[in-house]
Amino acid sequence: MWKPSPNAYLKLLPITEMGEIVTEGKKILGDERRRMIIEWLNQSSNPLTGSELAKRANVSRQVIVQDISILKAKNEPILATAQGYMYFQSAPPKRVQRIIACKHDSSKAREELITIVDHGVTVVNVMVEHAMYGDLTASLMISTRKEVEQFCNNLLETKASLLSELTEGVHLHKLEANTPHQLDAVELELTKKGIILS
Repeated sequence: MWKPSPNAYLKLLPITEMGEIVTEGKKILGDERRRMIIEWLNQSSNPLTGSELAKRANVSRQVIVQDISILKAKNEPILATAQGYMYFQSAPPKRVQRIIACKHDSSKAREELITIVDHGVTVVNVMVEHAMYGDLTASLMISTRKEVEQFCNNLLETKASLLSELTEGVHLHKLEANTPHQLDAVELELTKKGIILS
């Protein structure tokens, strides 16, 4: 007796208004799951966490991490940020960027980020120079106080270390803003707080 393949079955499943497949407890498999990940990321105006994607696909977060790696290897423009995954279909509007050099211990990380976002500036990434591995960069894409709090809470919950702890607090941030004036104001404020490396 003929039975449809799992993928054929999944294509018949209903989709909610939020783009979620109603899986009725079934896992979304392989290529179909990766296609859905791209679709979900495209439809979302906010980053989606690995846990959220895992819940939608009814698989573990580790499976999603592997899927994201496979998609990146296929040149899908997926960015992993501190808030989750984002998909870039086209280049965002041109904004002013600047790299600043900072030094502080982990107790000042929240203050540093709050100071930056309160000026309407986005913290694009953090970079350190490691003695063994050379330049290490982590994407952050932090633009609001809420995102700062999420980042700091994730650090506490996961007991992760800041990248700058590898370099005794020395690190670079790429910042992005609408005007150079915003970046100047951030640098001035961080200098007053003793965070800018001079």
